[in-house]
Amino acid sequence: MFDPKTVSLGIAPIGWCNDDMPELGAENTFQQTVSEMALAGFTGCEIGNKYPKDPAELKKALDLRGMRIASRWYSSFLLTRPFEEEEKDFIANLDFLAAVGANRINVSEQSYSIQGKMDVPVLTGGHKHVMDDAEWKLLCDGLNKLGKLSMEKYGIRTCFHHHMGTVCQTVEETTRLMENTDPKYVFLCFDTGHFTFAGEDPVKMLEKFADRVGHVHLKNMRMPLVEKARAEHWSFLDAVRAGAFTVPGDPDGCVEFDAVFDLLDKAGYTGWIMVEAEQDPAKANPFEYAKMGREYITAHTGLGGEVVLKK
Repeated sequence: MFDPKTVSLGIAPIGWCNDDMPELGAENTFQQTVSEMALAGFTGCEIGNKYPKDPAELKKALDLRGMRIASRWYSSFLLTRPFEEEEKDFIANLDFLAAVGANRINVSEQSYSIQGKMDVPVLTGGHKHVMDDAEWKLLCDGLNKLGKLSMEKYGIRTCFHHHMGTVCQTVEETTRLMENTDPKYVFLCFDTGHFTFAGEDPVKMLEKFADRVGHVHLKNMRMPLVEKARAEHWSFLDAVRAGAFTVPGDPDGCVEFDAVFDLLDKAGYTGWIMVEAEQDPAKANPFEYAKMGREYITAHTGLGGEVVLKK
């Protein structure tokens, strides 16, 4: 299906250590995390809170394991802080990514976000901020400027990450953002889990915007827990702790990954396909689930097939 020369398989460290809740996986070191990623058959990863801050140190550790950095999360505040401050922070992140050889940055607008609030329901109560027309213009214009900077100066694609609890959560919101940003400079970080969690169909969204996808996060969802999150007014972090997210290949999950793979392949997608499922490592062994996800993707796409692990 995918050409391994143009599509690479990676994984995020969020199954080992959680950025929003550092107590989850506090016992897992950076060295253990990246070693288990490589052992599970991945060739790339994203940046977590335990990663070295020195790009040379980070690159050396990954080179030893035949891995590299694919991208990193970037929290933008285009709605609530001056653009000059935003641009300065963004450039610092781009400098780091360029130093480690990455070619993607995943931007999530965190103004008014409730994703990190433990006591605020994410699916009920109307707590999520809804942008007005002026805010939409501010966000889209800002993303165009950041995307142009990252592409023209660094050759790094700016990929917008729709996310639960943020100003861009739904298909309607993501569609408006895509339709009001420049396709040359702003791409979509397509996340199967966040659309599913929001009650949307990720396949239908991909049918519409497959040609705008610059980065892919593969999450599976345990729908009984999503339904419980709605019924019991859980926060996003409550749902993470309970295990709403899981990896491709988990029989408890509900996402139709074959349809996702087919649409990406037909669109000629190039770049990274990342397993990114935030879980409590005390409940879901990170190496076991990383291996589960990699083996499923290999069986369904051929990516990672050169790695042979004993059952």
